[in-house]
Amino acid sequence: MRIVRKDLIPNGPGSVKMIPVDSDDLWFGYNLVAAGDSVLAVTVRKVVRQTKSGGKDAERVKLKLEIKVEALDYDKEGSALRISGKNILENEHVKIGAFHSLEIELHRPFVLTKDVWDSVALDTLHQASDSAATADLAVVLMQEGLANIFLVGRSMTITRSRIETSISRKHGPAVARYESALNKFFDSVLHAFLKHVDFNVVRCAVIASPGFTKDQFHRYLLLEAERRQLRRIIANKSRIVIVHTSSGYKHSLREVLDASNVMNLIKETKAAQEVQVLKEFFNMLSNDPTRACYGPKHVEVAHERMAVQTLLIADDLFRNFEIATRKKYVALVNSVKDSGGTAHIFSSMHVSGEQLGQLTGVAAILRFPLPDLEDIEM
Repeated sequence: MRIVRKDLIPNGPGSVKMIPVDSDDLWFGYNLVAAGDSVLAVTVRKVVRQTKSGGKDAERVKLKLEIKVEALDYDKEGSALRISGKNILENEHVKIGAFHSLEIELHRPFVLTKDVWDSVALDTLHQASDSAATADLAVVLMQEGLANIFLVGRSMTITRSRIETSISRKHGPAVARYESALNKFFDSVLHAFLKHVDFNVVRCAVIASPGFTKDQFHRYLLLEAERRQLRRIIANKSRIVIVHTSSGYKHSLREVLDASNVMNLIKETKAAQEVQVLKEFFNMLSNDPTRACYGPKHVEVAHERMAVQTLLIADDLFRNFEIATRKKYVALVNSVKDSGGTAHIFSSMHVSGEQLGQLTGVAAILRFPLPDLEDIEM
């Protein structure tokens, strides 16, 4: 996110003019904008005018509107953020109080004004504008006949391609058909790889699968690169990493992010930290369950007893349109930090965030055991 102008008071009012430059930035915008904020942007609206002959003439007019936010929606596929509310900026074409929707797209500036820039909003703004925090990673997650290509960014995981092919069994006279089908499958994956993996953007590309499929495709990729003189692959073959996973489906992405050879390349990024912290939580839950808890009530009670060492919380809890609910979770994050603990806000668009969401979206690793938490209703 490119910050053009910032005029705000921490924990007070202010505005920020920003320009989203990639799809991650639109997701950050989705997490920054809340009900009650105001957003100013240039938009296009159809205006109907009366002609001299008594007829009506419609034209599309570009104008600047500022709306008080009532609803918002993130379109991952279309890379757009839609914000709806009532106009609060006087305009010859749109009355004050008229309902309107703004569509924020890539490279289109907008101004966000808040009555209170709380700590979570400031942290999100910092992450959005910190180019060093990117976790751009390409992953080819595959098994025989199936390949998914993902791009893992700072705040979200995007599925770029899915290839499915029927491959016959490797038995007797069918071996020739098997080899032919496998090569055709690998060729399709190679085409998708060349289309979606840009080594100017990603830190590394991971080829992952159960069994030997990853090794076979890796060998095919390098041989074809030499044969076709694919310079992008030849020049970056040291940045292509092989990882074993249990399947070729999306849930196995967490195995990729947890692999030591991948973790060493992205260990300082937010996505990698989320995976590591979630792994520590599940290890604690398995080995010492009295020192791990999840669910708003259990975490709240644990914090009241000053027991929370590490807080895990999903970003979608801060998008609650009940302002009191958002304030409650912001206060929890601040209080945990003030008491010497750490707080990790997970993106619900990453596999680790999805996994945390299945545990109500809030969990904690505790400083000391609290065996009686089990007796408290969630």
